[in-house]
Amino acid sequence: MVTDDKRLTIRDWAEDDRPREKMLCKGCQCLSDAELLAILIGSGNRDESAVELSRRIMHECSDNINELAQLSITDLCKRFKGIGEAKAITIMAALEIGKRRKTSEVVERKKITSSLDLFDLFEPQLVDLPHEEFWVGLLNGANKVIEIKRLTQGGSRQTVVDIPMLLKMALEKSALAVVVAHNHPSGQNRPSHEDEQITRKIKVGCEAIGITLLDHIIIAKGQYYSFADEGKM
Repeated sequence: MVTDDKRLTIRDWAEDDRPREKMLCKGCQCLSDAELLAILIGSGNRDESAVELSRRIMHECSDNINELAQLSITDLCKRFKGIGEAKAITIMAALEIGKRRKTSEVVERKKITSSLDLFDLFEPQLVDLPHEEFWVGLLNGANKVIEIKRLTQGGSRQTVVDIPMLLKMALEKSALAVVVAHNHPSGQNRPSHEDEQITRKIKVGCEAIGITLLDHIIIAKGQYYSFADEGKM
């Protein structure tokens, strides 16, 4: 390793330790999360190589990609010397691509049959958010997903739900059933009084236009609450 004051890069490491070369020779599956991150940022700072910096970033995120994804561009720049705006944007873009890939795979599901299917459908969209969002899934007569879409976005405690917009979306896509989901950034997955009220209102609105509300799930830090499972639909 170089010990003088010049900026350390991956090129300064032994060939076996270079993430790019390691990926070429052994495949991306052989790289750790930190090594993959090092490829994204390319260089470190005056005191750390890209790999060392990436290991520190991952360590401070409990070696958890989901925890890393919860950081903002500003957080990355302020907390980690050597991470400027361009590198932070690169990291966030890579994480977003991963999220969208996971979502695309889930949307291709042939049929929604349970609350767990709904968790798999919506969790990639809601897992990292520090604020509440309310999402709707539009289904055909066989309960196959037509589309999922964010309906509204709110603060850290609650989001206002636009029911007329939800019903309009369902009619435009000729949906015969809908499912809805929102997140609780606090980690508490039990419904509030307001959650129960909005569920009833959505159900009444859907019934008025001949559409079935199958379920409403609340997602909170890897767990979920299903109104249907609890007999509240």
